[in-house]
Amino acid sequence: MAAAGRSRLGAPMYSQKELTSKKRDEFEDILEERRQSSDLRYAMKCYTPVIYKGLSACKPSAIKNSVLQSEQVQYVIKQLSKEMGESTDIIQEEAIEILDEMGHNLHIGAIRFFAFSLSKIFKRIFQRVCVNEEGIQKLQQAIQEHPVVLLPSHRSYIDFLMLSYLLYTYDLALPVIAAGMDFLGMKIVGELLRRSGAFFMRRTFGGNRLYWAVFAEYVKTMLRNGYAPIEFFLEGTRSRTAKTLTPKFGLLSIVMEPFFKREVFDTYLVPISISYERILEESLYAYELLGVPKPKESTSGLLKARKILSDNFGSIHVYFGQPVSLRTLASGRINRCPYNLVPRHLPQRLSEEIQEFVTDVAYKMELLQIENMVLSPWVLIASVLLQNLPAIDFELLVEKTLWLKGLTQAFGGFLEWPDNLCANKAVTSSLALHSNIVSLVNGQVVLNDMGMEDGATEELVFKQALSILMCGAYRNQLLNVFVRPSLVAVALQMTQSFRKEEIYSCFNFLRDIFSDEFIFFPGIALKDFEEGCFLLTKCDVIQVTPQEILVTERGNSVAVFLAALFRPFMEGYQIISRYLSKETKEAFTEKQFILGIRNFAFQLLETEKCLGNFCAPRCSEEDENDQWIYLHCKQRGTQ
Repeated sequence: MAAAGRSRLGAPMYSQKELTSKKRDEFEDILEERRQSSDLRYAMKCYTPVIYKGLSACKPSAIKNSVLQSEQVQYVIKQLSKEMGESTDIIQEEAIEILDEMGHNLHIGAIRFFAFSLSKIFKRIFQRVCVNEEGIQKLQQAIQEHPVVLLPSHRSYIDFLMLSYLLYTYDLALPVIAAGMDFLGMKIVGELLRRSGAFFMRRTFGGNRLYWAVFAEYVKTMLRNGYAPIEFFLEGTRSRTAKTLTPKFGLLSIVMEPFFKREVFDTYLVPISISYERILEESLYAYELLGVPKPKESTSGLLKARKILSDNFGSIHVYFGQPVSLRTLASGRINRCPYNLVPRHLPQRLSEEIQEFVTDVAYKMELLQIENMVLSPWVLIASVLLQNLPAIDFELLVEKTLWLKGLTQAFGGFLEWPDNLCANKAVTSSLALHSNIVSLVNGQVVLNDMGMEDGATEELVFKQALSILMCGAYRNQLLNVFVRPSLVAVALQMTQSFRKEEIYSCFNFLRDIFSDEFIFFPGIALKDFEEGCFLLTKCDVIQVTPQEILVTERGNSVAVFLAALFRPFMEGYQIISRYLSKETKEAFTEKQFILGIRNFAFQLLETEKCLGNFCAPRCSEEDENDQWIYLHCKQRGTQ
């Protein structure tokens, strides 16, 4: 067992956290002041942010020129010229076009326009925008000391707008933000974003060496000279399911390179957790998950979406984490000397040691984001509702929600509960906020469209699935906190054994299966298992001896609840396995695979006449072996 759970070589970057209630910073509602003063005066205030080492702001044209004349870009231009037989002038012209397409054009006028507009919008659609001001103070200090990279979680398009709005509010330097090319196609809006600090990157670079060289040098130039904090999303795209997506490593490796090459003394990485009581795109995400194509970003689409201005989206909590020193993370683990043996301008492939380090840093940052994500009462309510379909008595819902509140706090969840309201009013308030998903009818709480006639027509399944998926997205926020104890509970249920070694083996198997669904730090399966056991023991759910794990009589209901949280995911993987075992084609595209799975799931719904928690039928016990079939397929590269 010890060998299976062994950590990676070198000093461990992730240590088991204190599994007690962690003290976190207090929040302040910044909209409270905004509601009492002029938005125009706010937008036109004297804005003089302190930046790295007292530098003055650099013009965007100067940054572009510096990138173009850099040794790195000039080296690639000359190499391509030799290989392609074209003049360096032609390739340089192409590099200029890339920079013009990519580069930001930060302008105070656009910043003030957004400050005024966003202030108006946020006051209309949000009740509160809460920020931990201690985190802001730490960020202010960090910006003056070393280059800073902001790493926010990504659940909504509001994320990057909100961060720039907050930094402007606190008179901090606005970040330059890595944005997708989709936004560039939006008339007027794309240019406004560029003038507010966005720089645009293609989704894929392919084998375009010139594009990669120009992009990488552009990012590193801004970082080395501290013109502004750099902001990008480790997840790469918005999470449609509210689970944190596995990290992408490209941009992170770029911002680390100046430190590896000793071009900067240190770099601060700042994890930022943005939590929504109600996500603006919740219905859009549900439609996408059901196969409806994502609408293309456009100015006309933005104008059509203005109807949301009359809606209420509750509160947002933004938690700025402790700045993490890259120098500290690398100390005793990374040998930077090899970089001194090669001229800095020569492209270098990352060594295996560096790749592993970048991966570990990415997972550490995402785990820090998860740790400070705020859970609202609705997250608990949604979790209870999905285990009590099609309806639950209101009083019983309140009772179960309060029970889950205690369990969440015991597991270390960051729960924001309205202390000024009694439990009944807190639940009623959440139900009202999410009335598009749920209704209170004759003392019963039901998901919308779940009270329709029996049957599994395509229209009925689609409507019910929408409500379930929207509700499931909020339930998934709880799984980020519950994943380790829940997987122990599932392992106990699957093995039907008390032997610790067998339970750990099953836990490790499940952890591997779900490694693309949830965030686990690489190489510490045993530590994750011990954390799950510790939390369950703390809540008197299990008793652990050197050889056995026993579920207590009192803890049986908790173990059943935790295992049920993961039932939709287990069923989803079982259906995939059943589909793959019946599929006769040897190869198919991802699009064909997703369409085939969707059609196969609907056939099962028609034949079995039921709708589970994740739009999937419950599978019989014989089908548990399908999980092993899926893992076998996964290991052989069949996705």
